[in-house]
Amino acid sequence: MPLFEYKAVSQTGDSINGRYNAKDRSEIMQMLRSKSYHPVQIKEVSEGTDLSKLKIFNKVKTKEIAIFARQFYAMLNAGVTIIQCLDILRQQTEKPYFREVIEKVYESVQKGSTLSESMKENQNDFPELFISMVEAGEASGNLDIIMERMATHYEKENKIQNKIKGAMTYPIILAAVSVVVVIFMLVAILPTFLGMFEGGDVPLPGPTQLLLNMSNALQNYWYIFLLAIILLVYVIRRYIQTPVGRQQFDLLKLKIPIVKNVVVKVSTSRFTRTLSTLLASGIPLLQAMDIVAKVVGNRVIADGIISVKEDMRKGYDLSGPVQRLGLFPPMVHSMIRIGEESGALDDVLQKTADFYDEEVDVAIQKMTTMLEPIMIIVMALVIGFLVVAMYLPMMDMMQTIQ
Repeated sequence: MPLFEYKAVSQTGDSINGRYNAKDRSEIMQMLRSKSYHPVQIKEVSEGTDLSKLKIFNKVKTKEIAIFARQFYAMLNAGVTIIQCLDILRQQTEKPYFREVIEKVYESVQKGSTLSESMKENQNDFPELFISMVEAGEASGNLDIIMERMATHYEKENKIQNKIKGAMTYPIILAAVSVVVVIFMLVAILPTFLGMFEGGDVPLPGPTQLLLNMSNALQNYWYIFLLAIILLVYVIRRYIQTPVGRQQFDLLKLKIPIVKNVVVKVSTSRFTRTLSTLLASGIPLLQAMDIVAKVVGNRVIADGIISVKEDMRKGYDLSGPVQRLGLFPPMVHSMIRIGEESGALDDVLQKTADFYDEEVDVAIQKMTTMLEPIMIIVMALVIGFLVVAMYLPMMDMMQTIQ
């Protein structure tokens, strides 16, 4: 639907400005008059083609969801109505795209939909976990408590994501620097250094000739290499987005020793924390397992969780199938068994999640500690090969002179 921008005056004389998605101007007029506003100006907003409109930038981040839930909780706890909360949030949200999303939810709620129904209309922007929890909060009348739990949940999730990004920053920078150094040596230094040997009768050694051919290819056909790299990255990304590609990529992460420990700890933290939050909010266990499978972040582990759910349908408890799955650390199924026996599964899972939040820090630190020397050794080997290949002709020439 078209987006309209309106100006109106309230009964108290206050100026009202806003945006609204509607079929036509008459629908805007009807909406304003239903609130006893006097319309002053209504104009359609043209959709621009700037970068902020591109799909690649239209993504609501975990941090934004956490802030949204935290602010929503604070206002609900203070007695503010849902519509007023949305109205305030849509005005003060800094990110343009998320502001538009909140405006759509605000307009939908104004038309009579519940908050969860309005979020479902924008399910590409709100996580399924968030929508399900809001729906449970509306049914139980504890929406403010749910929003507080969601704020805490997504704050911790954002913290984990930032730790992973921070841990990968140094290796990525080191790899990029290594590539730049190698290209610079091949394109700028190697041809100049080997120019003195071109007129000689001594043939260039194999490694030196190989580097010289690579240097010539980079200088003359650099655009082909660039296009090939872009095409390769595009193909890999598209393949990973397919179900089979995602499955194989996530399975690979579970087979690499350095990466596996981090992936398992992160998935364990998400599994226990999300399941605890869902159970504490009154979501049935089988339904909660479906939601948890979508947030663990690994397709192989997600499929394992679905298989656990199917075992539970046959009458098994939760701890037994989790133990047989063999993807989570032994402590997890032991704690689940304790929670089932004590009748406090949600509380035990929360304590387990807190423990593995700390374990994620340790696992990421270990991975970073192991990656750094590996990257340095690889960089040293590559540059060392380049240096040796450049000096081999000089050694051959000296032997010929002797």
